[in-house]
Amino acid sequence: MRQVAHSLSFSTRGRGLVEITRDVELWVGAQGMHTGLLTLFCRHTSASLLIQENAAPEVRDDLEDFFERLAPEDPALYAHDDEGPDDMPAHLRAALTNTQLSIPLIGGRLALGTWQGIYLFEHRRRPHHREVALHLLGD
Repeated sequence: MRQVAHSLSFSTRGRGLVEITRDVELWVGAQGMHTGLLTLFCRHTSASLLIQENAAPEVRDDLEDFFERLAPEDPALYAHDDEGPDDMPAHLRAALTNTQLSIPLIGGRLALGTWQGIYLFEHRRRPHHREVALHLLGD
């Protein structure tokens, strides 16, 4: 059994979902493993990770709209606003989603379903540089 770790960096354009599937698959493929488990970890408190449909862009739009309704930018609702009015809503959205994902590696490929993609979910309005740590265990 072997293990490897790496970090990938992504630039976001502000709030929304950024598909990172291809970058992750390229790194995993370069490791030459056949069977294992990949763990991804988002190193931020105002962004998160999702596995979601990657065929219909409306799914991403609907997710973003849903989280806007669930954790709106309303200064009257929150005490924490150290980095602006989108700060606390971003933390709430990250708390309700995932900061880490585990995906099996089977036959040298991530065991994602036909319409599944891996997304970095940026919860802040302005662009950010985000880091996702990867750890692959297998052979």
